[in-house]
Amino acid sequence: MGIVSLYIVLHFWLGTVGGTCSQFNSVSCDECLQLGPQCAWCTLQNFTDSFSIDERCDTPEALLQKGCSGEFVQFPVTKVKILKDQGLGKSAGHTNVSYIAPQKMRLQLRPGNQLTFQIQVQQPEDHPVDIYYLMDLSASMFDDLKMIKDLGSTLSKEMAKLTSKFRLGFGSFVEKPVLPFIKITPEELANPCRSVDFECLPTFGYRHLLSLTSSTDKFNEIISKQQVSANIDVPECGFDAIMQAAVCGDRIGWRNDSMKLLVFVSDADSHFGMDSKMSGIVVPNDGECHLDDNNEYSMTAHLEYPTLGQLVDKLVENNILLIFAVTDGQRQNYENYASLIPGATVGVLASDSRNILELIMNSYKELRSEIDLEVLGNTEDLQLSFTALCQDGAIITGHKTCSNVKAGDVVSFNVTIELKGCLAGPRKFSLRPVGFQDALEIELESQCVCDCHQTPEANSTFCSGGRGALECGACVCNPGFVGPKCECTEDQEQISDCRAHEGAEMCGGLGECFCGQCVCHPSSFGRVYGPYCECDNFSCLRFRGELCGGHGECDCGECVCQSGWMGESCNCSTSNSSCMSLDGSICSGRGKCVCGKCECTVPGASGERCQRCPTCGDICSLPRSCVECHLKAKDPLDECAVKCNSIHATVSNSTDFEESRAASCTLQNKDYCILSFSLVDSDHGSIIYNPKLYDCPEPPNALLIALAVCMSVLIIGITLIVISKFLISVHDRKEVAKFEAEKAKAKWQSDTNPLFRSSTSTFKNVTYKSAGQQKSDIS
Repeated sequence: MGIVSLYIVLHFWLGTVGGTCSQFNSVSCDECLQLGPQCAWCTLQNFTDSFSIDERCDTPEALLQKGCSGEFVQFPVTKVKILKDQGLGKSAGHTNVSYIAPQKMRLQLRPGNQLTFQIQVQQPEDHPVDIYYLMDLSASMFDDLKMIKDLGSTLSKEMAKLTSKFRLGFGSFVEKPVLPFIKITPEELANPCRSVDFECLPTFGYRHLLSLTSSTDKFNEIISKQQVSANIDVPECGFDAIMQAAVCGDRIGWRNDSMKLLVFVSDADSHFGMDSKMSGIVVPNDGECHLDDNNEYSMTAHLEYPTLGQLVDKLVENNILLIFAVTDGQRQNYENYASLIPGATVGVLASDSRNILELIMNSYKELRSEIDLEVLGNTEDLQLSFTALCQDGAIITGHKTCSNVKAGDVVSFNVTIELKGCLAGPRKFSLRPVGFQDALEIELESQCVCDCHQTPEANSTFCSGGRGALECGACVCNPGFVGPKCECTEDQEQISDCRAHEGAEMCGGLGECFCGQCVCHPSSFGRVYGPYCECDNFSCLRFRGELCGGHGECDCGECVCQSGWMGESCNCSTSNSSCMSLDGSICSGRGKCVCGKCECTVPGASGERCQRCPTCGDICSLPRSCVECHLKAKDPLDECAVKCNSIHATVSNSTDFEESRAASCTLQNKDYCILSFSLVDSDHGSIIYNPKLYDCPEPPNALLIALAVCMSVLIIGITLIVISKFLISVHDRKEVAKFEAEKAKAKWQSDTNPLFRSSTSTFKNVTYKSAGQQKSDIS
């Protein structure tokens, strides 16, 4: 065995920027230390001015830069003192052998700091073993009694291979002998098995029958004398028996340096907690030993069954490992119980307990092959983390268990402790391997008090001639005096000057009243100021995470915007450049520029600059009717109100307007006159400046036009007639000429017509009746 190695790893979180501790307004050294492990206090007199006592609290580096030499800096560091470390096992050469090293240590730790140390644990080679066999003797276990009659001898023989210091004990249990768990007729009380024609013992709760002994013969003899009993319900009072076997250590005979195994054997579930209320038992189990002179549990009919929490506390307190040997039907129930009990294991028991020896040996070897570290005591406000360094070289972060450990093997655990806050006093707790008697005892103190407070200088001349005590470089004033150097008296008139009104908190709760004036506390967020500390430069509105949008300064809760910006959070630009359309108009004449963005006011208008409007005309056409009405009407205010109000427009003859924001409009009306005006958008609508009408044509001369039209018609008519006569004349002449030409070409005499034939007439005399016909030619 080597000498135990111990190493300390300290983690200090140091501020990366000087002055981080001074932002928290500490007025004493103790308050400063509690701000964090990076903070220190300067005790040098006159280190700060009268109203900056909090500047004494800062990181050590920052204090040195401010001129506070190291001898005046209060900066407690983590301290570790090993109180007992005698080495591991027999090789250490000590009379009292310990299997954990070190055995005792004292830690002084600042809140927020982490401390890492290492402990070593050795698996003993010839460790004393105490096994207490706790058996269910209800009627269903009748065949099991016969099977274990030689258990003492066989178990002792097997255990002798593993340890030379083995002892056995025996106890039994059935059920609370009260209704409704048993029948209470005299016959049934005397023989609970009467109904099945079998002789058995009266029902009992728990009996301790054999204290731990190395004599296997006594164990076998006790087993041979046992008889079963009976009860009505299935669950038994097994937890009552476990509790008494755990707390009655003197009667059972547990050794302080032994591995304590309690073998619980049953084929039924166990009652716990408030199950006994069914029998009218309402007094909670007190976790005390109640074995009478006959070694029977005397309070079985008076105290409730113990709860699982009570069992866990007593088993851990007395370092007892529980082995549940139960039948397969009860395995799941007892596995659930074992998951809540440190070091507990579950084995499946044969119906007649034929495998009990194998079960005990396997459970023992399983327990011996594992080293599991447990924390005992009050660890509130502590954060513990573990890293297991096992014998096979495995490093398991976040675990405190090593498996497959053999006798003589040494394993290590790195333990990291972090203190969350100051402790009221020293805190004691311990780290112990499950099943071991040895433990590391730890005494922890929080470093939240400065040593300089232990030696104050009473009535110091530094404190205005003895008006207070000088502690850690600062004055602690006597009653009736206030101020950094106790220079002011604490009378009513001076205090009232520090209140904004009657009943108000002094200096608004954000400062101290010194000599009738408020001295505001510094803040990590910024500056607090004002006659009553009512103002600050950090409580203004933010825009996109920046105070006053990054375009202004916060003054007493209100943003004072830089030039070119406006709004509650200075997030609105006063420039219209981002709203300017391509035609030079603001928001295309269909909206207004708000915070550098267009808000379209014309229905149907959309787009970044309101440039899209399917239902709109151009920006100059919309106010046309209003402008024309204003120019033509005798009383524009009355006659044009409807037309102008419908488009949210007003007409102004003023020439005083910002031309860069105006849209110049030039239109032609129905009379062909030129209509011009300037259009400017405002928050309340459009404003029309300088409406003008010019270049209108002269009206036509109606008489002249009529005369001209008549003369034109007459001239056109005469012209048409002349042309018509001329054309007819030309046509006639052409026809005559044609006729004359054809006449000249004829070849016959003009007085004889070769085509002429004389006419012939035929008459019929209707009065002539001869057969022949009479013809007459008349020429």
